[in-house]
Amino acid sequence: MTTFKKVFHLCLTPLVALVTLTLFSTDASAREVTGIAAKVNGRVITKNELNYHLTPYRQQLNASMPRKGAQYNELINNARNEILDSLIERELILSEFRVRTGDRQFPPYAIDQEIDRQIRSLYNNNRSEFNKSLRQAGVTPAQHRRETEKKLIVQAMRSQQFKNATPPMPREIAAEYNEHKSKMRDITGDALEYHKIYIAKTNPSDALVTPETQLQLAEDIVARLKKGEAFEGLAKEYSVDSYAQDGGKVGKTKRTDLSPAFAAILMETPTGEILGPLEDTRGYTIVRLDKKHLGPTPTLEAVKGRMESRVRSRKNKDKNDRWIERLKANAMIEKKI
Repeated sequence: MTTFKKVFHLCLTPLVALVTLTLFSTDASAREVTGIAAKVNGRVITKNELNYHLTPYRQQLNASMPRKGAQYNELINNARNEILDSLIERELILSEFRVRTGDRQFPPYAIDQEIDRQIRSLYNNNRSEFNKSLRQAGVTPAQHRRETEKKLIVQAMRSQQFKNATPPMPREIAAEYNEHKSKMRDITGDALEYHKIYIAKTNPSDALVTPETQLQLAEDIVARLKKGEAFEGLAKEYSVDSYAQDGGKVGKTKRTDLSPAFAAILMETPTGEILGPLEDTRGYTIVRLDKKHLGPTPTLEAVKGRMESRVRSRKNKDKNDRWIERLKANAMIEKKI
């Protein structure tokens, strides 16, 4: 799996009240949401759509790579290309759907259920964070709803392709469940314990303090921590939030009290690892993850249908690849970026 896919599937999207991560790019080119990214059989894939799907990953990179630079640009470009290829494949399947059904609409209740699931799993059940992400991507709720409908149509079309395939064996379904059940948990039940050091970007009483000097300070602190210096001592010396006096210790905190991007990053960080500096609009945060508390996982019976579909899709990958290649061979595809 590529680096993009690893991060993107975390979510990718406040450090309690005092460290609210507003993880949005300041690069004007990255914020472009108009224009055409590609055409498939005359249907347009807009840069707006592309940017929307890229946003959760970009949010995490913006937080974890404050200096941006060449590696950041390479990761963003690779992610953008992968997403565009996925959107082109999606549009090929949608074209097939239109031919077969006359562009029939998907049941509204199914779309509502999927949007609710997205808000629970990607935005900590926080609808305001979900709406903020839509605004950042330049996508209206109506456009997002249409995107969700497309996703459901593609899932249905893929299922149709495999309906005559050999059904998964019970042991295969159970193995799939055991491998992925933690990823299907109710993440709104997650909680975290950690230590943190918060370095503000500026100091009104000291004109020599700049975001650049503070970023360098944060990086120096990370280096000292990795050499074995005590987190608590450095937190008391340098951190400027209310946790400093306790050595940066943050007690058990619900995932839903954190920003989606920060929570996603932290949940993928091994216990005991030093993370950061992470950037937000006001400063840089250094974290040591102490303990994770995972939300409840669904029973096998509750997700058996999903597990069957996953096993069936994997077992029939060759058939799926041949189907997509046939669709490509009969399509007019034009990339614009």
